[in-house]
Amino acid sequence: MKAASPHALIRAQFLRFALVGTFGFVVDESVLAILHHLLGLGPISARMISILCAMTCTWWGNRTLTFRHAAARGSAKVIAFEWLRFVTANSLGAVVNFSTYATLLHVAPAPFSNPYLATMCGVGIGMLFNFVTSRTMVFSTRGLNSPS
Repeated sequence: MKAASPHALIRAQFLRFALVGTFGFVVDESVLAILHHLLGLGPISARMISILCAMTCTWWGNRTLTFRHAAARGSAKVIAFEWLRFVTANSLGAVVNFSTYATLLHVAPAPFSNPYLATMCGVGIGMLFNFVTSRTMVFSTRGLNSPS
């Protein structure tokens, strides 16, 4: 049986990452709707909580599905450190996402200045950024799985 190429493995990882991200989006929107519309929490507070819930769900999904071979093992401290790295990496990805969106809105020619297309581009660039940082900084097998 022929071994899969490294490129095929990365593509499969990326597809799993995107699937987990889709689940995270559903969690984000659901928690936001519950907190804001059903419980009356303000939209900013509700979004801060919903994002944290989504990041936690995507961290769990990625550590058990996408990057299970490199997920942190051991004490709660080691696993919490992995979660913190994931939240940090994804927060940076959110900045990349929003910066791409804002840049396209303000300086790109049509059709890239369209808010919906700019959102798609921002999400795509942010997802690529988050995949790379998750793969290399969060779920790396190069000894980054333990706190200093």
